[in-house]
Amino acid sequence: MQRIPVGRSGGTPGTRPPVLLQHGLLMDAITWLLLPPEQSLAFVLSDNGYDVWLVNSRGTKYSQGHTSLTPNDPAYWDWSWDELVAYDLPATIQYVHDQTGQNLHYVGHSQGTLMALAAFSKGEVLNMLRSAALLCPIAYMGQLTSPLAKDAADSFVAETVYWLGLNEFDPRGEAVVKLLKDICSKPGVDCTNLLTSFTGQNCCLNSSIVNIFLDHEPQPSATKNMVHLAQMIRQGTITMYDYGNAVENTQHYGQPTPPAYDMTSIPNDLPLFVSYGGEDALADVNDVKLLLGSLKDHDGDKLVVQYRDDYAHADYVMADNAKQDVYDPLIAFFRLQ
Repeated sequence: MQRIPVGRSGGTPGTRPPVLLQHGLLMDAITWLLLPPEQSLAFVLSDNGYDVWLVNSRGTKYSQGHTSLTPNDPAYWDWSWDELVAYDLPATIQYVHDQTGQNLHYVGHSQGTLMALAAFSKGEVLNMLRSAALLCPIAYMGQLTSPLAKDAADSFVAETVYWLGLNEFDPRGEAVVKLLKDICSKPGVDCTNLLTSFTGQNCCLNSSIVNIFLDHEPQPSATKNMVHLAQMIRQGTITMYDYGNAVENTQHYGQPTPPAYDMTSIPNDLPLFVSYGGEDALADVNDVKLLLGSLKDHDGDKLVVQYRDDYAHADYVMADNAKQDVYDPLIAFFRLQ
């Protein structure tokens, strides 16, 4: 984790309300620092009086430590987002809570929202939170429109990488680049702009920011995690990792099919700020509506839903108008909690 204890205006460290920022898939905490200082969410929060904590998920370049393994060990990569929900998210939230002595606000983007929603549905971490802001919420993925992601899921790309014995899914690695090229050569898949092929048509990216993004991202994940996400795309469900047969599932879960995460069990009084975009090819509008349907009994004064018809997946962390359009309303929401 990295921490920005005070902003440029100074202030007293330790008294400010803490905020934890959790990035998405194939990213790291630089997600929150890509824009200029007066526009990046991490700095904007800091300048607005918050104590900002940045998480880097396991396997990314700032988070490759381990008590006994190295990233060269297959066992190091034996995890999917189930483990991020069960271990990593509670550990990071607990750490910030212990260090600051305060309950915290949470901001997730993409997979960072999936981790939070799954944890909330199991009653995890709720006693340490003030509120949560979910940008591009991912719960259901059955209707995602990204041609690249859909094709990869339908052709079992992640599974193929896994069967080849590549436990680390490195988007810059030779094997993954070759598979991407194969998909991109298929009829109907246009990869002239690789970012757009994944995220949807972003409205508001300044061309220079894409170069900054590519200096730092994408970051590795576990191939097992990619397999898990592909299962969700193909099945339209939100369950734990499916080992693919009743025997192995029963060994892990005590039942022949993987247990589901029940979105309707998220407490109705948890303050939630949800923002999604009409052009997002990963957090598709129809999938977000499924999630919002699960939250239909949420207390009216505890749920703020923002819809931006021209935003896609990367706009939420890279758009030159994200501060005015998303971050300012998000901070106004935090102030009310």
